Formats: sequence, C-alpha cells, structure tokens
Amino acid sequence: MLTRDEAWALLADWTKTESLRKHARAVEVVMRTAAARYGDGTDADRWAIAGMLHDADYEQWPEEHPQRIVRWLREHGEEAIAHAISAHYTRWNVPYETALDRALLACDELTGFIVACCRVRPDGIHSLSSASVIKKLKDKSFAAKVERAEIDAGVGMLGVDRASHIDFIIAALRPFAAELGIGASNATPAS
Repeated sequence: MLTRDEAWALLADWTKTESLRKHARAVEVVMRTAAARYGDGTDADRWAIAGMLHDADYEQWPEEHPQRIVRWLREHGEEAIAHAISAHYTRWNVPYETALDRALLACDELTGFIVACCRVRPDGIHSLSSASVIKKLKDKSFAAKVERAEIDAGVGMLGVDRASHIDFIIAALRPFAAELGIGASNATPAS
C-alpha cells in the first residue's frame, strides 16, 4: 500500500501552492476520521490518502483533472483510492460503489466550505457550529465557487443529517486548527 509519506511527496511535487496543500491536508484529516464513522474503520490510512490526493493533479493539469492522479494511482496498485478520486464530483458520472467513494464526495467540498467559514470568524473554528455553516451556505455570495449542489449530493449519498455531518467535520478539523490556519489568530476579517 502507498504510504502517507509517499503520498505527501507526490502531492508536494505536483502541488506548489500552500492553499491547495492545506485543502489536501484538511480533507486528509477529515477522511481519516470518516473511515471510522462512515466505513468500518480498518482502512483509515487509505481513506486519508484519498482525501490528501483527490486534487493532486489539479494545479498543474486542471484540464486533465482527475485523470492524471487516477492513472498514477492505478499504476501503483491503488484501485480503491483511484476510483474514489475519479468519483469525487457528481458531474463526472462515475458510479459510487463504496463507502469511501461516498465519503470523499461528502467531505471534500464541505470541508473547503467550512474552512472558508473559519477564515471570516474572529475565533476561527473554535466556536463554529453547524448552524453558522448552514446560514453561510444559504448566502450564495459567500464562497461563491463552492458548489452547494455537490455538498447536498454528498450528504444525500451518505444518507446522513446535514447538520450532524457538518458538526462531524468541524470536530475532525478543530484539533488541527493551527496547522490548517483556521484558528483564532489565523482568521481574517469579513469584507
């Protein structure tokens, strides 16, 4: 199996911007925790690597995303991760076959949105609640590039309550607030 260190080395080679690396790290953290909540807990490393590498090819080869990382993973015997990554956007029309596939869809876009919510709060993630996130989701001008339909599709595919899934992601991210730049000292004022 691909190790975390090998996956991070690939990500660092293919992804140069700090913001996309932090997104990869945030989704990695959430997916590691999601393995126990939405899977059977035995593949936490595989789930975390899927979260880390889901956008690894986006920066250098946006027109090929995600085919390049999917191909690389298949060449290295990581079919489960490759399939989950190939399915992490509903418009690609890839079937969702496993809990890993569904969880990556449900965690990716929403994790990015939650991080955006943290960045406009004086205390970052520390007092963020699902109610605050849901309120921001209704404001289409806030984090306008985040596709709300993808968030809804992911939550629906998991068959979970949206608020409890948001609370789950917040709880998974909170211990990593300083590393991810979403703690109180890292928040930026709302414009």
